[in-house]
Amino acid sequence: MTQLAPTQLAPVLTIDGPGGAGKGTISRMIAEHMGWHLLDSGALYRLTALSALRHGIAVDDAQALSEQAQNLDVVFAVENGAMRILLEGDDVTTAIRSEGVGNAASQVAALPPVRNALLQRQRDFYQAPGLVADGRDMGTVVFPDAPLKIYLTASAEERARRRLLQLQQVGEDARLSTLLEEIKARDARDMQRAVAPLKPAEDAVELDTTQLDIPEVVERIETLLAERNLV
Repeated sequence: MTQLAPTQLAPVLTIDGPGGAGKGTISRMIAEHMGWHLLDSGALYRLTALSALRHGIAVDDAQALSEQAQNLDVVFAVENGAMRILLEGDDVTTAIRSEGVGNAASQVAALPPVRNALLQRQRDFYQAPGLVADGRDMGTVVFPDAPLKIYLTASAEERARRRLLQLQQVGEDARLSTLLEEIKARDARDMQRAVAPLKPAEDAVELDTTQLDIPEVVERIETLLAERNLV
C-alpha cells in the first residue's frame, strides 16, 4: 500500500517516541480496548537485528541486513491476551527485548536499505477496523496521513529508571547509570540518523509521560480518539 487514506478505510493511531516513554504498553492497551490491530514496528527492527546476530551478519552490512529484513521468517501470535513472537520457529518474545538486541536494532534502523525493506511490511498491518502503530517514524513516514498522531516522551532519567525495573522483574542485573548512558546514546543515534530521524510529526499531539502513569496516558489518548470521531 503506497497511497494511504486511513480515514476512508479505517482509522490509524500512530504513537511515536523514544524508548522507555511507554509506547509499547500503551499501544497494546489501546489496541485491545478498541479491538484494533497492533503494529510494533520496533519488534521488526529488533527481529532483523537478532536474526543478523544469529546468522553472523554485521550490524553495518546494509545489503545483507536488507535481505534479512525482506525474508524474515516471523510469526506474531496472541495467546491468552499476550503477544508471542516466533523467529524461524523459535519463541523470541523475550530475547528481542534484551539491551544487546535493542542497541543492535538502533544501529540497524539507521540503514536506509533496511528501512526501505521494512516499509511495506509495516504498511501491510493497516486493516479494518483500525490500527495502532507504535514506533519512531509511524506518523512521519509510515502513516503520514493518520488522523491522530501521538508523540510520547519522558525524561531520560525516568526512562532509565523504568527500564531498570523491567530488567529487575525478569531477573536481569543492570546499573542505572549504564542504562542512562545507553538511552542517551540511542536517542542521539535515532534523532540524528539521515533517514526518518526520530521527531514528532508536525501535527502530532505531544505527551510527556514523566509524571503520568499508564492509565492516565491511555485515558488521554482515548479521549482524543473520541473527540476526533475515530471511535
